Amino acid sequence: MSYVLGIDGGGSKTVCILMDETGKVLGRAEAGASNYQTIGTEATLKLMESVIYAAALEALKFTDNINIESICLGLAGVGRPEDIEVIKSIVQKLQNSSLLPITWKLPASNIVICNDALIALVGGVGYPVGIVVAAGTGSIVFGRNHHGDTKRVGGWGYILGDEGSAYKIAVAGMQAALKAYDGREMPTTLVEEFKQHLGLITIENLIEVIYRRAWGVKEIAALAPIVDNAAACGDEVAHRIIHDAVKELIKATSTVIEAIFSNSERFKVVTTGSVWQGKSRIRETFATSIFTLFPSAKVIFPENEPAYGAGLLALQKLAPVQPD
Repeated sequence: MSYVLGIDGGGSKTVCILMDETGKVLGRAEAGASNYQTIGTEATLKLMESVIYAAALEALKFTDNINIESICLGLAGVGRPEDIEVIKSIVQKLQNSSLLPITWKLPASNIVICNDALIALVGGVGYPVGIVVAAGTGSIVFGRNHHGDTKRVGGWGYILGDEGSAYKIAVAGMQAALKAYDGREMPTTLVEEFKQHLGLITIENLIEVIYRRAWGVKEIAALAPIVDNAAACGDEVAHRIIHDAVKELIKATSTVIEAIFSNSERFKVVTTGSVWQGKSRIRETFATSIFTLFPSAKVIFPENEPAYGAGLLALQKLAPVQPD
């Protein structure tokens, strides 16, 4: 029996699955962030070693000998040739690790290193054809067609891009609340909603929260549900913010579709990320608009997590998987 590893490595957590040649998951483990640009190569190596070890221990309940013949690492921020070389060196060191209870039979051709958008697509759809629209803390739209052509829109980070993301929704909501407080814009329930959620005496105390507490992107993005809930309750200002966010996501998705798919091609669009879980019908609005613009597209929820998509890409090196 042959086995493969699929790793989803991001800025907040890392997920590893160990899968047999039939696609059955025998082991799964989670650990912290594994972005080597943030934590360094040595820390990334140790983290990946630990998460592979934990997944292998779980798999050993079902088999006595684990021969890893393929591995796929879908990693955030890995796109430059120098990034690929760093990850290859980490994989080489993993193969030399005496701590891992596995046997490596891993030719260089079976080492797949790609961005996390691709594994989110494959995990969400089940094969590497379609589009993934990721709208969480940040946002990105990525697509791949039957010919292997790819197109990416967005993913430029919270300063240069991330339209439609939780971060941009939260910032727009706070800006609207402050403008309403100033009298520059129409009144909105967001003023009281932010005050109540953050325990503020006055909305002016947002200054202390955002600047003096040194809040980062993730902390600010976590405020997006306040805007979403206000929109769901009928607040006109919040509704406009949500409307603008979904409009950006529709535009980005349309750009990808028009770049790589013909009008007659059928394909799936998978939505991932916290923004889609809101109460303001943002996903329903998005799905209806995409179907109206592109009747051959089918908007779906993810079938599996990104790490599973990494496992499928690793498995494809042993036996190519064809779409349904």
